[in-house]
Amino acid sequence: MWHDTAVLFGRYVRQTLRSPFQIFFGALMPLLYLFLFGPLLTELPLGREGDSWQILVPGLLLQLGLFGASFAGFAVIMEKNWGVLERLRVTPVSRLALLLGRTLRDTVLFLFQAVLLVLAALLMGLRAPLAGVLIGFGFVALLTFALASLSYALALNLRSPQEFGPAINTLAMPSMLLSGLMLPMALAPGWLDTLSRFMPFRYLVDAVRDAYVGQYATATMLYGVLAAVALTVVATVVGARTFRKANG
Repeated sequence: MWHDTAVLFGRYVRQTLRSPFQIFFGALMPLLYLFLFGPLLTELPLGREGDSWQILVPGLLLQLGLFGASFAGFAVIMEKNWGVLERLRVTPVSRLALLLGRTLRDTVLFLFQAVLLVLAALLMGLRAPLAGVLIGFGFVALLTFALASLSYALALNLRSPQEFGPAINTLAMPSMLLSGLMLPMALAPGWLDTLSRFMPFRYLVDAVRDAYVGQYATATMLYGVLAAVALTVVATVVGARTFRKANG
């Protein structure tokens, strides 16, 4: 399985490297928020410890993983329509490797984009401890791996991009709004803050914000780690079963 995963990972990495547009375009929306929205927050009280950049940048990092990985399934729909999956089905390649090769490529791609985003944020005024920045990258990696797995699983059960796009938007937009990616949910009214606690992404972004102000041994960090690991495990199981069923 690991050999098959490495082969497929290499294949998808080579595909990505042949498309520089794909490498950099995914970071465009968070960068626009950083440059055009970030300066609006610099003088505002945001309801938690840390300056505006230490609050905004963690949200943008997870926004990058949320939207980028959620739409990864478009590639599977195209491969399915082109007959690529049919050809893979008759090979002895591990069915789990079909998932892992893709999701690992996605994880590396979005980590690279996350590094670009943090470098740009440093130019804008972000100051955060190195350990906190690295922890943030770890959360981006877990979120990307989990959501890419679920995206591929959903794509295998749909027939066209016209079905996939609206389905992802329906799920991704409420997730972004209820997770406090742009602004902390501490600013929200009580009912909205309570509703957001049922959204696992909230715990990830709160944990990264703690890390960006140098707070590591907190209950918020623990909840974030547990939510990220649980989401990754569940998503991997769902994705693996879907790939085995579709390519069995």
